[in-house]
Amino acid sequence: MSDATLHDAHPDPDDFAVQISDQIESFIVAVTEVAKGDEPDSAVPFLLLELSQLLLAGGRLGAHEDFVPDERYEPDAGPEPDVDELRERFAQLLEPVDIYSEVFDPYVPRSQPVACRISDDLAGIITDLRHGMAHYREGRISEALWWWQFSYLSNWGTTASAALRALQSLVAHVRLDSPLDELNGLDTDSNASGDEELAEEAGRVMAAEIAGPLGLRSGPS
Repeated sequence: MSDATLHDAHPDPDDFAVQISDQIESFIVAVTEVAKGDEPDSAVPFLLLELSQLLLAGGRLGAHEDFVPDERYEPDAGPEPDVDELRERFAQLLEPVDIYSEVFDPYVPRSQPVACRISDDLAGIITDLRHGMAHYREGRISEALWWWQFSYLSNWGTTASAALRALQSLVAHVRLDSPLDELNGLDTDSNASGDEELAEEAGRVMAAEIAGPLGLRSGPS
């Protein structure tokens, strides 16, 4: 797709749909490949890049006027593909830095951080994107765009930006030679909350220990 389309004052809706679907399909393919674990040294940098590019597509969807599907009720998109294997592969690949803390809505006063998993985030994002892709491949373009826009605003946009912040923080800890905090009870299976700040979970992962798997080098200690 020509870059000129991006700057066209009256872009063709079909061109916009093609661009968005290409970006989404590229993300799905790339992340699925990363999950195979063939290049573990590059996993975090690749995920950082892919999520950044996906959020560009999300930003375009969010900035666009509301899409309206052709049909009043959503057509059946078929069975949802199982993402449990992908989730488990990422949990193994990213352990022990899979869990991180996140505030869901920065505009809710005194929000408490909650524990999240990058592996869960990626599986959820893929599920949302594949659902829209099923409509797109069946020629239901307006339905696909509506779904991608709606789920970006309600789910995968927030999830992707949270996971991106976690990955960016992880890379920053390594590049700036700043060890991650010691595990302090952060667990996605726990519903406990309190006034104490939740510590980042990564065990005591020193920069020297994670720089190798990330394909990065830390500075002198």
